[in-house]
Amino acid sequence: MLNGIYSLAVNVFEYPHKENPKIGKPSKKMVLFLVKYMPYETIFNIFNSGIIVFWVLLLVFPQRGFTQKIIVYPWIPLVIAMGYLYFLSTATGTFSADFTSLGGLTEMFQNANPRGVAAGWLHYLAFDFWVGCWMLKNSQEKGIKHLWMILPMLSTFMLGPVGILLYTLVLLIQKKL
Repeated sequence: MLNGIYSLAVNVFEYPHKENPKIGKPSKKMVLFLVKYMPYETIFNIFNSGIIVFWVLLLVFPQRGFTQKIIVYPWIPLVIAMGYLYFLSTATGTFSADFTSLGGLTEMFQNANPRGVAAGWLHYLAFDFWVGCWMLKNSQEKGIKHLWMILPMLSTFMLGPVGILLYTLVLLIQKKL
């Protein structure tokens, strides 16, 4: 799994760097060392805080080249998926949960350890961001002005499905559905 994290990190960014060719690929040993020995709270905080940077790119710089790259393919959700796998593989009791009833899910959340909660939260981060990317790409393809996308995108970031509902309303109002 650690090699997969390194491969994704290297492939998401272009090397040599366009603006500064002196920036080379990160050392594989350095990346693997950080992931292996970094406290899990730090790993969680990197994902939880880092996703904000990518949401800002979607909201503030929707036409920039880097933003266009991250909406074309789910690079960011793939990186988050690596963190999800890390937390899922180190959590205990996750697979014994009853996913078929509300009571079973409630019990799972009440008995969750921090790594299990982190896995669940990264699950939300990955899918909400992927939906945000799709909405931005779809709105650009349909010629919707970006100002119309601010509220649906912010709602997707904060409230998930509410953002999809708002985007659908934008499509209806703009007669693009």
